[in-house]
Formats: sequence, C-alpha cells, structure tokens
Amino acid sequence: MSDAAQPTAAEVRAAAEAVKVALDRHLAAVELRTGEDDPAVSEAFNALAVAAEVYDERLYNRYDEVTPFEIPDPDDSLPPYNGPEEPNALSVLIRRDYAVVEPQRLLAQAQRIADVDRDTATGAVVGSSVHAALGVLFGEYEPDEIASRHKEFGLEEGDSTLWVAAADDLPEPGEWLSAPFDQADPQQVVCRFDVSAVFDEDDLDGDLDDLEEQDA
Repeated sequence: MSDAAQPTAAEVRAAAEAVKVALDRHLAAVELRTGEDDPAVSEAFNALAVAAEVYDERLYNRYDEVTPFEIPDPDDSLPPYNGPEEPNALSVLIRRDYAVVEPQRLLAQAQRIADVDRDTATGAVVGSSVHAALGVLFGEYEPDEIASRHKEFGLEEGDSTLWVAAADDLPEPGEWLSAPFDQADPQQVVCRFDVSAVFDEDDLDGDLDDLEEQDA
C-alpha cells in the first residue's frame, strides 16, 4: 500500500475514539437491558463491532499493528445450531491461507533455522526448495507465531477462519487423524471468526461515517 493510500494518524485516532464511544454505549445498553433479546443491546453490539473493525483496519494500514481481539460478524453466516445444549467437548478448527510472495526471504529464513540446527533432521540444507523451506518453518514455529510474523517469512495473508464446534464427547485418541476435517458440521458450530479482504476498508469507512453522523 502506498503512503498516499494510508489513513492519517488523525484518522486512526478518530477510529480509536469511536471504539471508546461504542464501548460506553454497549455497556450502558447492557446495564439497562429489558430482556434477553433487547434490541438496544443488539444495536450497541453491532455498532461496537463496526467501530472495532474500522479501528483494526486503520491501525494495521497505518502502523502495521493489530488489536488483540476480534468481534464475530453478526451476520447470519451459520445454519441454525443443532448441537448439544450442554456440550462435554469442543473442537477448534482453524484455516489460514498465505501466498508465498517473497520465496527468497522464505528460503533464507528456513536456511537460517537449518544452520542453527544442523545436528538434527531439521538441519538439512534447504537449497532452493520452497516445499522444504515451508516444512522447516512450520516445524520450528507455532502457527500463531507464523501468523503474527508472516511478513518476516515472505508470506502474505489471505482469508482465515476459526470455527468452535461443540460435541457430546471427546473422540477416541487417533479416531480422526487420518481425515481431520471431514467431520466438520456447520450445525455443530457455536461461533466462528472470519478475516477476509472481502470486508474492504471502503465499506468500513462508510460505516464509521454513519457512526460519526450519529454523534453529531
């Protein structure tokens, strides 16, 4: 992204202030709720989700930083829940996509790891194989660390999603290892968190403008 396309520091600050206002409104709505399905609470929740997402986008585009929280999209993206009312177990399913945009950086990082660890299987020379470099990288680092440092490894983030699915019982050890994702049932999902470029900044800016107009 060019400097011209980046939000200004003032725009990031304005987005942060909008989150603070939305937090106060959400708490006030919760404190005054009139029932389990109080529309004022739902409206305040949605406003907080919009404000937080705008702030996250602007913070990242300006400073290459992210917030430590995500608010699930309130849209109706899941089928009706049909899982156990009192689940005794849960599965967390995560998918993160990356593009290899700087293979030489990836290879260099993998070779550095291999050079430090030459007396083990990981210490083999990586050479020019991106396939081998990815194996070294994911063998050395936890997926969450790769997600937070992906640029260092020559990767670019694509879409990602996290599903939390309920179950009656924990599967037997080794039961699903041969096909770990085949039994994912959307009707067992309690909540999900999606990140995608399809949620573009223009739409978020429009939502923030609506919030600012409400404050005026």
